Amino acid sequence: MGVYRALAPAKVNLGLFLGPIRAEDSRHELVTVMQSISLADELTLEPAPLGAAADELVCPAVAGPAEENLAAAALSAFRSRTGWDGPPVRLTILKRIPVAAGLAGGSADAAATLRLASRASGLGDEELLGALAAELGADVPAQVSPGRWLASGAGERLQGLPDPSHPLGLLVLAAPGGLSTAEVYRQADRLGHGRGLAELDELRARLRGELELSAALPRDPQLLHNDLQDAAISLCPQIAQALRKAREAGAEEVFVSGSGPTVVGVFSRANAPGRVERAVSELAGLVPAPIAASSVGAAFAAAVEVAGPGPDGVPA
Repeated sequence: MGVYRALAPAKVNLGLFLGPIRAEDSRHELVTVMQSISLADELTLEPAPLGAAADELVCPAVAGPAEENLAAAALSAFRSRTGWDGPPVRLTILKRIPVAAGLAGGSADAAATLRLASRASGLGDEELLGALAAELGADVPAQVSPGRWLASGAGERLQGLPDPSHPLGLLVLAAPGGLSTAEVYRQADRLGHGRGLAELDELRARLRGELELSAALPRDPQLLHNDLQDAAISLCPQIAQALRKAREAGAEEVFVSGSGPTVVGVFSRANAPGRVERAVSELAGLVPAPIAASSVGAAFAAAVEVAGPGPDGVPA
């Protein structure tokens, strides 16, 4: 076995509309567009050290037992479902995506793990990887093949959308701490921000109609609304200040990504990359530091072999 590497891009939500809780699994119905961005973790899959009896996960930036990491769960599920019985491997995650930030960093790592395991083993087609991803979490399926997806259900029902004709520029303002996704959803329920299924269907159709021809953003800014934003602000009031700073830095649209607390400013007009870089310079000194990113597609995150095995079977 060689050494394989893949990037795990974060996602931002271009609009997020919350529906009722499903009886079968207690998840919320929703409609959202998930857009992968260039802010990404980096994962490496390689043979475990000699004598290792089981797969290993190395992720120093995330506290807690390795077996509780979603990427470890993805590797275990892949082995179980495909019957891959290759020697133990070591999965190393270099974290760049803030944790508990509404950017689906853990889901991105799990999806990248599935891509890596499939590439290394030669097993698992796209349908199987999608099924495994749906079992791992609502945000994982859209990350298996990064890009732009219209998601519904609890996030597991996906319709592919074309990449924007010109990449979006994105100003990412993370917060010093994270937010519990479950708590943000509970707060949104308490605030009564849910919508009916008929309204969700209408919003899904409108989003698809506006974005299926490679438009950078919906023409109607209301389609970028995030039903979780007020709940996130009520739990983390500093978000309001970050939204204001992103607007003052020139972003055309600003919103909370997912359940927050990360704020995203979107630049879609002429010279978007340069304007984002200027915004980052203007906001220098913020902690955490502002991040300049862009929208990306599937090729950005492909699993590739970076070193082959030597004559003794150990990577050169």
